[in-house]
Amino acid sequence: MFSKMLKVSLFVVLCSVLCAGVVLAKEEAASKSATTLDNLMAAFNGESNANAKYLAFAKKADEEGYGAVASLFRAAAQAEEIHFKRHAKVIESLGGKAKAEIVQASVKTTAENLQNAIDGETYESKVMYPGFLAKAKKDKIADAIDAFEDAMSAEKVHADLYKNALKNLAKMKGAAKEYFLCPKCGNIEKAIPGPSCPICMFDTKKFISVK
Repeated sequence: MFSKMLKVSLFVVLCSVLCAGVVLAKEEAASKSATTLDNLMAAFNGESNANAKYLAFAKKADEEGYGAVASLFRAAAQAEEIHFKRHAKVIESLGGKAKAEIVQASVKTTAENLQNAIDGETYESKVMYPGFLAKAKKDKIADAIDAFEDAMSAEKVHADLYKNALKNLAKMKGAAKEYFLCPKCGNIEKAIPGPSCPICMFDTKKFISVK
């Protein structure tokens, strides 16, 4: 009787081990399915939607008389375009085809739009891009690593600019304001910071003026 029970117990344990192995194999397969190419596609889609959203937010800011905020949104929209075009090049180099599904932005008041932008840029700089970057490093895809690193750092700058704009919103009524945009990494500066971009070291003589 004891021997029979032991055999049954061993059978149950063996089944559990085998089942656990199958589950683990499925989990590993699922994690591997989220490739760097998949992440680049997700980033391309996200940046494309951010570009469209910020252009809509800029229009609303102009309507409400926040010229300086509208300028910031336009600069950020152009920065997101720099990001998604760079991601597209890496996607194509890996044999993929970049595509985006643009969702119509929910445009509210400028204050609410700024908070929306803060939330988006904070997520990208603290959650999305760090995760994508870790995977790209594991996969040793240099172009993806560079693109993710630059975008992550630029998005943090964008979030800080949006936070400052929201904090000082009452002072941002009136005329448009000039911002300076790095055409390589999408960094935005209120003034030319020096001879090179603090994020990607690109020549600031080639920065783009945006109002």
